[in-house]
Amino acid sequence: MPKVVSRSAVSSSTDARPTASSVAALRVYYCICGEFILVIDKSLTSLPRRKTDDAVVIRCQDSELGKARVFKLNATEQEPLLVERPNGHERQYRFHCPRCNLPVAYQTTPPPVKSAPFLYIFKGALSQIQGQVPPDAFEDEQLLQ
Repeated sequence: MPKVVSRSAVSSSTDARPTASSVAALRVYYCICGEFILVIDKSLTSLPRRKTDDAVVIRCQDSELGKARVFKLNATEQEPLLVERPNGHERQYRFHCPRCNLPVAYQTTPPPVKSAPFLYIFKGALSQIQGQVPPDAFEDEQLLQ
């Protein structure tokens, strides 16, 4: 049996300029149950909020208004839901946590993810620290007496 020898060369340069991907800081977000849900190239706190429900807006497609965000969503698709709004109805195609089945995001067109112009992350659904409840998770809840 012949002996297998592998050869590899490693090269590096201190003069090379860093690429965009090497300096990009990715942010990881988790569901309340601790399941990994989202990795994105920008902090959710710095992204715009939707006026109707205060959801975080993630741009999925390039347009004249701006460039699409780079992200990966780990969630399961659910049946669409018709939500009543002050100015009419809105069909939401929701995405739920694969572990605990809590809703974490939605878009206004049928799946797959990124097929709509925007993806909306529910207020208080995700945390940057695994196993920690986000501070705004129960912000709108009324105290029952």
